[in-house]
Amino acid sequence: MKKIFTIDIHTHILPKDIPNFNKIFGYGEFISLEHHKPCCARMMMQDQVFREVDENCWKPESRIQDCNHHNVDVQVLSTVPVMFSYWTKPKDGLEISKFINDNLIESVNVNPKRFIGLGNLPMQDTNLAIKELERIKSLGFKGIQIGSHINDLNLDDPSLFPIYEACEDLDMAIFVHPWWWMAKEKMDKYWLPWLVGMPMETSLAICSMIFSGVFHKYPKLRVAFAHGGGSFPSTIGRIEHGFNVRPDLVAVDNNVNPKDYLGKFWLDSLVHDDKMLEYIIELVGEDKVALGTDYPFPLGELEPGKLIHERPYPNNVKEKLLSSNALDWLNMQKTDFI
Repeated sequence: MKKIFTIDIHTHILPKDIPNFNKIFGYGEFISLEHHKPCCARMMMQDQVFREVDENCWKPESRIQDCNHHNVDVQVLSTVPVMFSYWTKPKDGLEISKFINDNLIESVNVNPKRFIGLGNLPMQDTNLAIKELERIKSLGFKGIQIGSHINDLNLDDPSLFPIYEACEDLDMAIFVHPWWWMAKEKMDKYWLPWLVGMPMETSLAICSMIFSGVFHKYPKLRVAFAHGGGSFPSTIGRIEHGFNVRPDLVAVDNNVNPKDYLGKFWLDSLVHDDKMLEYIIELVGEDKVALGTDYPFPLGELEPGKLIHERPYPNNVKEKLLSSNALDWLNMQKTDFI
């Protein structure tokens, strides 16, 4: 069987050496890496272990070895969401974003035929975010990763609209990833923040952008959502019904049926279930689902593309899911990598 060119739009990377931001800024719960043994480190939040990671979380050469093993041609790199740092003072958030972005583009430049960069912005300050967006565009980034909310603001907040407009003007894609989950205080057991909270967050993000008219206001904006859209695909019927029966509550900013926006944004393929993969492809279209694995973390797809490869799709559909749709989202060409 002919190998299909493959792009993974959902992978995370960290700097190997993270400054002691707690000491630098004098406050907060910043992440640091404790390299306690070879090829491995603990992500520390103050004195608490957040998770343990291997060197493929910071070492491009190790990632390329894994990609070669799994027949992944290109990875789209973005920071780990706990590094967003939206809760910091804006000027500190800008400094952290610059550090993350400068380090990330160094990893991309190790092999720009294998890596693409998505930058981090201090989304808590619109002007600083746009300034950093312009800077990373000049460095070669192809888009940004943002959280499913910005502190107490959902993605429908008008203060964020200039950032969306700037992304549209600068031809920068957006990847929306869930982070610091709603109702976290009720989810201290069973890994529920990751299993329940994150899918809720992604649906919150999609609904916020739909109901506020973001996709109508910025029709050229290219947005992809992580984890197959979270709980949104399974609840779109309820969402549409609510729009129809209580427009006084739902349609206050946008009177367009939410189903009309299906196919206006991308979802990654990270759903862990063949029937769910088939459903999201039917829901948003075979042109709007792209491979995403959450590499290098264990809740991701551990064999990149396995779910897609195992489905009886014709090769032209598999090519869309494995790379063509990603290229459309990034506004790039296959020839950029060969």
